[in-house]
Amino acid sequence: MAFGGWPAEAVEFYEGLETDNSKSYWTSHKAVYEDAVLRPMQELTELLAAEFGEPKIFRPYRDIRFSADKTPYKTHIGAVLGHTSYVQFSADGLGAGAGMWHLEPGQLTRYRAAVAADGTGADLEAIIAELEKAGVEIHGHESLKSAPRGYPPDHPRIGLLRHKGLTTWQHWEPGPWLEESSAADKVTSFFRTSAAVCSWLTSHVGS
Repeated sequence: MAFGGWPAEAVEFYEGLETDNSKSYWTSHKAVYEDAVLRPMQELTELLAAEFGEPKIFRPYRDIRFSADKTPYKTHIGAVLGHTSYVQFSADGLGAGAGMWHLEPGQLTRYRAAVAADGTGADLEAIIAELEKAGVEIHGHESLKSAPRGYPPDHPRIGLLRHKGLTTWQHWEPGPWLEESSAADKVTSFFRTSAAVCSWLTSHVGS
């Protein structure tokens, strides 16, 4: 089936799960999850896959082995497309992200070298400035409190150098638009707007 948005029941499902994150709630509402939450995500990612990459929808169960929070279920559904795109639905609405959340050691070395270099570093700054003008959020992840080893603390791009991941993000509050197929247009537009930073990361950091 073609993507037709998320029905109101999908928001209500997660509102209920936030209140009662239990196996009994999940079991009694599993059919709602599968039809109103999971199915639209499958349809959306299938629609986006041709342009943005192979999709993978994450399981709804939390890994609680090493967590003090023992609630068993995630209060959102998320999916990745390719190596740089992410979409998420919850009671708070729809969100999408792009970029690289966590850089492995080799990737991090290449990232810092490209940020530090005048040409490639300036290119990334220009890309970020354009994204911010478009209303897209820029997030650095696992950021160091001080300069990474080998880089001066007064480097003109020290803020970017401290990051161990770099992503864009946009969030849309829930509303009647979520129940329409045009909800896919918001995600598509965001991914296309974020393409420049994803291209920079892929070119200079690697997939």
